[in-house]
Amino acid sequence: MPVSLTSFSDGWLALHLGLVLGLSLFFGLAYEEFYGDTIPQRPGGIRTYPLLALAGAVLYLLDPQHLSLTIAGLFVVGAWAFAGIRERLRTADESPGSDGLYVIPAAALLAYLLGPAAFALPPWLPIATIVIAALLLSARTTLRELAGRFGHTEMVTAAKFLVLSGVILPLLHGLPAIPGTGILPFNIWLAVVAVSTLSYASYLVQRYVKFRDGTLIPALLGGMYSSTAATVALARVAAETGFTGDLSGGIVAASAIMYLRILAVVAVFNIALAERLAPSFIALAIVGAIFAALIVRFGDGLKGKKKQNVASYPGNPLQLTTALIFAALFVVISLLTTWVQAAAGQVGLFALAAVVGVTDVDPFVLSVAQHHTATIALAPAAAAILIAASSNNVLKAVYTYAFSRRRASWLAAATLLLLACAGVAVALIAIR
Repeated sequence: MPVSLTSFSDGWLALHLGLVLGLSLFFGLAYEEFYGDTIPQRPGGIRTYPLLALAGAVLYLLDPQHLSLTIAGLFVVGAWAFAGIRERLRTADESPGSDGLYVIPAAALLAYLLGPAAFALPPWLPIATIVIAALLLSARTTLRELAGRFGHTEMVTAAKFLVLSGVILPLLHGLPAIPGTGILPFNIWLAVVAVSTLSYASYLVQRYVKFRDGTLIPALLGGMYSSTAATVALARVAAETGFTGDLSGGIVAASAIMYLRILAVVAVFNIALAERLAPSFIALAIVGAIFAALIVRFGDGLKGKKKQNVASYPGNPLQLTTALIFAALFVVISLLTTWVQAAAGQVGLFALAAVVGVTDVDPFVLSVAQHHTATIALAPAAAAILIAASSNNVLKAVYTYAFSRRRASWLAAATLLLLACAGVAVALIAIR
């Protein structure tokens, strides 16, 4: 909170004044570096920004309680920036470097506010702000290229993600449980957001980041998005080109990443269950990764062409219809889990895990993660998730052959079946 100037010690004042000077000089240097040659006759830089920051600091120190002088100075700098914009608009046809029309006043306002911020806020905040500003200045070309690639569809997708996570989720907080279920709407939508966040992050990386590796890295990212979808995509490529070590290893790698993905989602809702699953899931992920690496290294004896470039990326994972279907599945499977556990005990729960594993494993995993404390003990909950993941690997082994129609699919399919058997074995050990 603002305090009187007399409460500031000389050492404290000197330290923060040094912070103001150092950050403003750094910002001025960054501005000169990235805009010095492209915007001639620009107001701002290595001298102007330190002067603006020092002016802001002095005005703040003269009235730290009411900030009236700081606000007045802000209006002056804002008026100067506005006048500069009007002048540059008037001479835009004659003056080069018009791309900095709004960058110049924005940087000047930031430099002025750096002075008060260095005295009123924790030091890390103005430091982080100036570093981010410098990075934005340096990334001008990259950001423009990205904006050119980021079309209308991607804007709509980003807006959907913000609606899912920033609008709908807060609105559901505090609402009572769905009648007859004990399930909170907030928990349902939190599950949707958790899965959508992982899928959306993987989708963006696959779409906008170029990789030298044509198969393995997209397969790993596909495992974060959906290991089943990644398996189908790679198997379809193999149907056209024949299996290679890369394609077979990519299918196995996608399933290895699946274990880490499930573990991360469980940890969001139930850290105790995640800790119980961690040794098994990490071990299975490591085993899968080792098999994938060996297949990539030594599997090119399989018939097929050379390394394939799997450049296609998955479709938009944030369709609102998909989110609503996932929420409905979550409610249905949660009710089934509770009913089966009450009617048939652990055996029924494990049977349900094996069945739902061949559909969509996420709703079941999240249902168990959210409800084990009330109706399911920790060990059976962990075993059920292991069985569901193993069942899903069996499904992917079938898909590997069904979508490729290649005899050489046996290596990837057999590895997936091996991981499934290992998961079931660990589950049996867990419930003893």
